[in-house]
Amino acid sequence: MTQNKLRKIMMDKRIWILAIAIIVAFIAINPNPWREGITIKSVEKDSAASLAGIKPGQSIVKIDNQYVKSVADFARLTSNLDTNDTVLIETENNFYKLTVTDEDLGMTVAKKAKTNIRTGLDLQGGTRVLLQPEEKISETDLELIIENMNKRLNLFGLSDVTVRDASDFSGQQYIMVEVAGVNEEEVKNLVSKQGKFEAKVGNVSVFKGNDVVDVCRSAQCSGIDYRAGGCQQLGPSDWACPFFFSISLSQEAAQRQADATQDLQIIEGYLSEKIYLYLDDELVDELNIAESLRGEPAISIQISGSGAGLTQNTATKDSIKNMKQLQTILVTGSLPVKLEIARTDAVSPALGEEFVRNALLTGLVAIGAVMFVLLIAYRNVLVIPIVFISLLEIFLLLGVAALIRWNIDLAAIAGIIAAVGTGVNDQIIITDEALRGEARAFKSWKEKLKSAFSVIFGAYFTLLFAMLPLFLIGAGLLRGFAVTTIIGMTVGVLITRPAYAKIIEILMEK
Repeated sequence: MTQNKLRKIMMDKRIWILAIAIIVAFIAINPNPWREGITIKSVEKDSAASLAGIKPGQSIVKIDNQYVKSVADFARLTSNLDTNDTVLIETENNFYKLTVTDEDLGMTVAKKAKTNIRTGLDLQGGTRVLLQPEEKISETDLELIIENMNKRLNLFGLSDVTVRDASDFSGQQYIMVEVAGVNEEEVKNLVSKQGKFEAKVGNVSVFKGNDVVDVCRSAQCSGIDYRAGGCQQLGPSDWACPFFFSISLSQEAAQRQADATQDLQIIEGYLSEKIYLYLDDELVDELNIAESLRGEPAISIQISGSGAGLTQNTATKDSIKNMKQLQTILVTGSLPVKLEIARTDAVSPALGEEFVRNALLTGLVAIGAVMFVLLIAYRNVLVIPIVFISLLEIFLLLGVAALIRWNIDLAAIAGIIAAVGTGVNDQIIITDEALRGEARAFKSWKEKLKSAFSVIFGAYFTLLFAMLPLFLIGAGLLRGFAVTTIIGMTVGVLITRPAYAKIIEILMEK
């Protein structure tokens, strides 16, 4: 390749778009093969770690002033602990003093990831549970169950939790729960038990989840509270937006609330005690009680709160988010339908590592086979840009996955192989059109590429419409395959194929 041709390639706008995409993908993936340390994967409820305030996702730096660089270091420093021993743990952001209970700190750890690419259960180990509603439910109720399940699992101190809807080709609804680093029995216990909601005034329980007859989620009885003045600017960069929604209680719960509040004092329009909301015995919120409710067996109660932000728009979004969270809390424990465990799958971390090794080996063999076939077919250097562009497509696809936080599992790997396969096919079409075009000098490069890309876009839309049903249905692992294939094809058609076409055009110039 002459310097002139290389200069032309480097100055083309399509090559610049490809280069910018590579930089963005590199930043999103953030590879660091020398990264050391461990990350907290889960924290057991009421354990020493939980009581100290440690949360999943934090990275441990030191234990008792000794550096922790691996899971083996963590095991060595914590394996000989006895009940009532004191341990000092330093994370990247804080220090924690733990008092050991039951000779265990109550947390699990894993190696820090070398990249920002998220791996699914197939590759890192964990449990997948498929839940089946006992009867057909509405989209609203399905979203509510998914939100409740997410909240419940997060309250139990688990990280890397995915809860999403799924269905099969017959239209049967499912809820897919995936939890990394937790064994099958633990997940089954968490997702099968009923969430417990309780509201207390002081130490008196006034109503539970089954006492809440109805929670308003419509625009008629919930939303931004304009009766209280709506969103207000408190400072140059300080906005607050009040919200409200109403709930209906059973008569028995209303009477318990009346009994619990009748002797309370009134302070600036509110009672001297707040109402505290607990989910699975965890305090999740506390609200003021209006003076008008003292000693009154009110069946309909208005819940209020607020959101804050730097602008009115962000404050409004925060307020709506807080309102929906409270609504979710109030209905947790009284799900609209019973859920049955239809299936569970458990993958050990060791098996996941074996999957990764096999996937990498398969990828190298596939690349080698493609290079061999292309060398036989073309017998020139054109095989180099084809393989190079294919590798770039894999890198860009992984960058998009890291950017949107999409898990790479076995189904996604299959999607990557499918996307790369279509990419090689498209590059061969462009190359063949260029080579055959040498015999048809009357055709310009613009006409040659137009002919090639008409075939490429036709194939792209055909595959796209073939993948959409798999994505929308989301039956099992099919959604992961569909999403990865769609991303790979789109990246190729919009970024790498045009760049490859320009490279071939310049390389074949006389």
